[in-house]
Amino acid sequence: MAYPPPQGNLPPYGAPYGAPPPGQAVPQGYPPPASAYGQQPGYPPQQFGQQPQGYPPHQQSYGMPGVQPQQFGQQYPGSAPQQYPPYGATSAQPQQFTANPHGQYGNPQQQFGMQQYGSPTPTPPSPGYGPNTMPVNDATAASAADALRKAMKGMGTDEAALIRTLCHYPGPLIPHLKQTYQQRHKRNLESDVASETRSNFEFALLSILRGPLQQDVFLLNKSLKGLGTNEDLLNDVLIARSNADLNAIKQAYQSTYHHTLESAVSDDLSALTKRLFSMVLSATRQEESAPVLPQSVDGDVEELHRSTEGKHGTDELKVCSVLSSRSDGQIRAIALAYEAKYRLSLEKVLAKEFSGHMKTALVQMVRAGSDRAMRDAVLLEDAMAGLGTKDDMLVSRVVRCHWDRQHMGQVKGAYKVKYGKDLVQRIKGETSGDYQKLLVAMVE
Repeated sequence: MAYPPPQGNLPPYGAPYGAPPPGQAVPQGYPPPASAYGQQPGYPPQQFGQQPQGYPPHQQSYGMPGVQPQQFGQQYPGSAPQQYPPYGATSAQPQQFTANPHGQYGNPQQQFGMQQYGSPTPTPPSPGYGPNTMPVNDATAASAADALRKAMKGMGTDEAALIRTLCHYPGPLIPHLKQTYQQRHKRNLESDVASETRSNFEFALLSILRGPLQQDVFLLNKSLKGLGTNEDLLNDVLIARSNADLNAIKQAYQSTYHHTLESAVSDDLSALTKRLFSMVLSATRQEESAPVLPQSVDGDVEELHRSTEGKHGTDELKVCSVLSSRSDGQIRAIALAYEAKYRLSLEKVLAKEFSGHMKTALVQMVRAGSDRAMRDAVLLEDAMAGLGTKDDMLVSRVVRCHWDRQHMGQVKGAYKVKYGKDLVQRIKGETSGDYQKLLVAMVE
């Protein structure tokens, strides 16, 4: 049987999992719990990026303003068709939940390819982190390259044309665009943009032009070079990533800087935090298509409790080992079961038992597994909160979210739920000029 999300008050510990409220069917897939950091009832969280084949889809989460929350199995009006649903999207038809005679979670036959749970399908790399599967249109690339050259040629720069051309250009096609620009105009696109723009506007445009993978590599180097470590940047790039994405990042980092990412991170960190990131960089997480087994979830909950609240002192490495090796779906199940049993959210336990960089990294793991859109909404607000805007952090987080348009829509909905205000208006209040216009164009 599966663990359903709490409806109203949490059920008493020991009550049978899987009993839905009267008249409410339980969909296949692991529905997530209410978030410990501000999620409102009725907004189930979603997953980021594309849903790997063979994994039961989750409920759609944050919708567009003014649209009624969707029912399981429905899509929002106007949503683009997908080859297979991204995290958070629903299947075309709802599935009925059935208990697995072998004690596994959900229906033993998968929606895609009828794959058995016993052999998890590897999560594919995110768009831009593996071989490009998007159709390449040479005419479109040529038109964009010519528009960019025209915007920067001669006296003055047409910033609006740069924004219009680049704000939604698909990440996997950025390398083809740069190659087309070089072939047609015998110039380097990034060099031209750097010479024609300044400050935060320049940084945001170049962040787009690096593409998803090279932008992560750039940010990792930025976080590790010089004195000290930019812990937030390091967390943003490495925490809660798929094995496929981590392996692509490690390979690209070594190709770019001629030494391994593992050695660079190890040289910059110390003690237990170094051990945590060594676990992360091993890229051995459970795949998202792996089953969520109730007995395994219960075992992890007991292990986490024994390693934190249940003893004098904290067994940091045991906690790191559990959270760094579980899939998002498994972490979501663990967080729900922990709160159901101990009446305290796992996130609050981690915040109490840990400190510093390790605390922020572990909390990010739980937040990403529980509700990735809300996690990203909170990160965006963190970049703008307080005196002065952390512009580099704001740019990198907006750019990362904007590569997935559906996810960006969910982040905007999550931000509205959490903070009661519109994300676009919040960004407008913290930025100005062409820099503001570019960020707003990416978010809208």
